Amino acid sequence: MRFRATAKVNRAAVSPPPRVAAAIGSSRQMAGPNMVGQYYSYQEGAARNAAMSVAAISRARDLMASVIGCMSLRMYNELWNGERMERVYLPPRSWLRRLDPVIPNSTLLAWLFDDIFFYGRAFLYITSRTADGLPATFTRLPAGTVTTQDQAGPVFFAPSKQVYFQGGEMNPDDLVQFISGIEGIVYQSPQVVEIALKLEAARGRNASSSIPAGVLKQTGGEPLSGSELADLAASFNAARATNQTAALNEFLTYTETTALPDKMLLIAASEYQALECARLTNTPPYLLGISTGSYAYQSSTQSRADLYLFGVKPYADCIAETLSGNNVVPRGTFIDFDTETYLMDNYAVDVATSDTESAGMTHA
Repeated sequence: MRFRATAKVNRAAVSPPPRVAAAIGSSRQMAGPNMVGQYYSYQEGAARNAAMSVAAISRARDLMASVIGCMSLRMYNELWNGERMERVYLPPRSWLRRLDPVIPNSTLLAWLFDDIFFYGRAFLYITSRTADGLPATFTRLPAGTVTTQDQAGPVFFAPSKQVYFQGGEMNPDDLVQFISGIEGIVYQSPQVVEIALKLEAARGRNASSSIPAGVLKQTGGEPLSGSELADLAASFNAARATNQTAALNEFLTYTETTALPDKMLLIAASEYQALECARLTNTPPYLLGISTGSYAYQSSTQSRADLYLFGVKPYADCIAETLSGNNVVPRGTFIDFDTETYLMDNYAVDVATSDTESAGMTHA
């Protein structure tokens, strides 16, 4: 009896107390953890911002981010029903509806995707834990301000054990690291972004330049002075502008310029470069407004399916499977996105109905 009582006391003594915050204690004096939440110092990165200034890349990013942001997270176990593994969905942990208490999941998940899309990885910092030691709340650390000394990139093989944020080392146990199977686009083909930016710069220069509609050329006779040529051109333009007859003698010819607007604005080159950006971002070209001549009419349902299957799914799987790790949820528990609701035929009608009902409940 004494042994049993002693055993109970010992077990109670070694039970870990609830942790209120993650990186508190020995790391308090370190610059990294102390800079968490200091949003004035957060940066997305120059390469990422340059890529976002390309319209096709911005469109691709926003389309896929909107899908990630609109899907809900779910928690489930797997049970064998005699023929196959069956998912049994569970009541969600509190953070499934709001990982960061400061911002909604629609915003946080979209920016997590942004980091994975551009850099191939993303970071969540655990700001508090539940009594079982698992995370209760998170905050995002922009990948553009995170460096890892044990993995320089651009390909990342596993979660880093030497993570630095704003110059200070972070405890890797207080981080959830999302490692994508797709290399970040700022590393994949920087020349695609560079060419797109140069094309836009050239289009801007051409759009602001004055192009003559034609050229008056003297082919004989007494040479005209500069002022006489200017007066002749002005009277010629005035006659053409008022639909009057413009007269030339045998010593003058008028030649129209071949610098048409579509050539000056490099429309064909820009369309091709937009197609290159679609390839870079793994997005169906027609979703970016690019005409390829090979797509028939697509319904909204088919468009959503194409966007999810060809663009979003690898990133959504990366987020869901990382959140299914034993450092985030209990062993044997998994996280996934509610893709069925997003892909169903009457998605738009159901969303509108849900929003209307929510507004009515709020008003009541």
